[in-house]
Amino acid sequence: MSSTPLVEILYFDGCPNHEPALALVERLSRELGIEPELRLVNVRDQPAAARLRFLGSPTVRVGGIDVDPSTEERSDYALSCRVFRTEAGIAGQPDERWVREALRRETDMVA
Repeated sequence: MSSTPLVEILYFDGCPNHEPALALVERLSRELGIEPELRLVNVRDQPAAARLRFLGSPTVRVGGIDVDPSTEERSDYALSCRVFRTEAGIAGQPDERWVREALRRETDMVA
C-alpha cells in the first residue's frame, strides 16, 4: 500500500472550475503537511464521462471516493459544470471541509 494519498481532479475543457479546486487541494495539502499524488483527468466525451462516473467538472476524488458526501446514489454522468450544495450555498467547487476531511481520512488510512 502506498503512503501517498491519491487525489484525482476530473474535469472537461468547457468548464474552468477545476483550477480553483486544484488550488484548494494544494492549499489544504500544504496546511495538513501532506504531499498527495495529484492526477488531473481530462474527460473528453460522454462515453468517457460514463466510464469514469464523471458527475461534472470538477469532480474531486480522494482515494477513489468523491469528496462530496451526497454523491453515493448519483448516476447523472455528463460533460457539464458541476454545482455543489454546500453549507454556504451553491458553489462551483467542493466545500473546503469535505476536501479537508477526505485528505485526513485517506492520510490516516495509508499511514
